[in-house]
Amino acid sequence: MARIETTTRIAAPRERCFDLARSVDVHVRSAAGSAERAVGGRTAGLLGPHQEATWEATHFLLRLRLTSRITVFERPSRFRDSMVRGPFARLDHDHVFEDDGAGGTLMRDHFDYAAPLGLLGRLAERLFLTRHLRRFLDARNAELKRIAESDEWRRYLRDGVAPPDLA
Repeated sequence: MARIETTTRIAAPRERCFDLARSVDVHVRSAAGSAERAVGGRTAGLLGPHQEATWEATHFLLRLRLTSRITVFERPSRFRDSMVRGPFARLDHDHVFEDDGAGGTLMRDHFDYAAPLGLLGRLAERLFLTRHLRRFLDARNAELKRIAESDEWRRYLRDGVAPPDLA
């Protein structure tokens, strides 16, 4: 099993960052490099507790599908999405949000995964998969940071907050 950890400092309130991180629309925008799109479950708006989204994307010239479910939801501190179907043997992605003491947010990702195929999968993790997934997370986080720190966040959140049914 492999683990990737990232920290992104965002000059925006924690609640905004939390909600943008669970936005299907922000995720699709941030994953444009892999032509990722939501094709099942919740396909727009904000993911909430126990909701699923099925993603389709191209990685390593392969068209892949992955369905994830929100398995932990503690607004605005953290949420976890866990793969329920897809190409990995296991995948859990924890999103953690902390106040930075200056009105901004520290967004931390803990991305735990295991490639399929046993020893061959572990070799792939070490040789290229972890590096690829880290680049994917870094690009996603940079786009989320850009949106949260600009007025563009208003396109994704109504009146600056999540709709009441998803808070």
